[in-house]
Amino acid sequence: MSFVFDSEQVMLRDTVRSFLADKAPMASVRTIMETDAGFDVGLWADLAELGMLGIHIPEQYGGAGFTAQELGLVMEELGRALTPLPFLSSVVLGAGVLLLAGSGEQKSELLPSVANGEARLALAATESDGAWTTEQTTTTAIATADTFVLSGTKSFVVDGHTADRLIVTAREDNGDISMFLVESDRDGVSSERLETLDMTRRLATVSFDDVVVPVGARVGSSGAAAETIERLYDLAVVALAAEQVGGAQACLEAAVEYAKVRHQFGRPIGSFQAVKHKCADMLVQVESAKSAAYHASWAAAHDPQELLVAAPLAKSCCSEAYFNVAADNIQVHGGIGFTWEHDAHLYFKRAKSTQLLFGEPAAWRATLADRIGV
Repeated sequence: MSFVFDSEQVMLRDTVRSFLADKAPMASVRTIMETDAGFDVGLWADLAELGMLGIHIPEQYGGAGFTAQELGLVMEELGRALTPLPFLSSVVLGAGVLLLAGSGEQKSELLPSVANGEARLALAATESDGAWTTEQTTTTAIATADTFVLSGTKSFVVDGHTADRLIVTAREDNGDISMFLVESDRDGVSSERLETLDMTRRLATVSFDDVVVPVGARVGSSGAAAETIERLYDLAVVALAAEQVGGAQACLEAAVEYAKVRHQFGRPIGSFQAVKHKCADMLVQVESAKSAAYHASWAAAHDPQELLVAAPLAKSCCSEAYFNVAADNIQVHGGIGFTWEHDAHLYFKRAKSTQLLFGEPAAWRATLADRIGV
């Protein structure tokens, strides 16, 4: 086990960082987040051309064929730049479901389109209770001779308002919970963008009113949704932890830089013990989060058994570290950090939203305790 990146991984990280600095500076982020779609189509196409949308998709399906470690590096840079893109929803969640449970035909049809940016996927699994599990699924999939008829409403669907295809969890007649591919423009499908705290990542409510899909739209076998979603969320929170590390690192750097240039009483505020200690505490939290995230991405790539422990550990650790560091960044900046014009509050809002996404830290600690038999 090694958390030292090799030269190819370092080059990947530097390439993505340089690309985002050039194509998506914070001024661009602020413009994009005000749009209805919440992302820039041109930037999405450029990222596809760079090969990043297929980073962990096998080469046989048009991807780059890298592992969860390289995916984590891309997520870390996206989090560092706070880039508003449907990367998590399409590349991590959507492609992730297909890689875990999709048929050969479904993978061959959709994964190349995800990798080249032509198709955007979204996972519609959460309902009005906000639970990130399938146990309380009320959306139904009624079987006919050669179709399924879907009815119900999904909440908190990441980028659900702009996805071309939705992967929907629904309860079949026999009570089994399965997954289905549904085109977003199919009759009976409607979406509504939610007003949320974090304007750099969009959530939507998606409704299905007697939506007819062919039998072949089912992803995986009947009743396999719960197991697939559980495995998917382990992989998704590892990717999210990497994003959180990127955001936390950006907050730390911003705080340290401000502490050097902001003067009070004739000296930099970083020379005062209170500010100096706060920055030191931020550094400890960022480095701890990096260790958890890098360990989890290694496990996701190489050791499925270790991932069972590493994923919940990374989610809880990185969620709290990012939130605390983002809050401390505002404190170091003082009054200006609270203003709409300053970037600090955007990172704080992303930190809070990612803390709750896929379940709050306490829920993942309970998962961790259960998995280690405590």
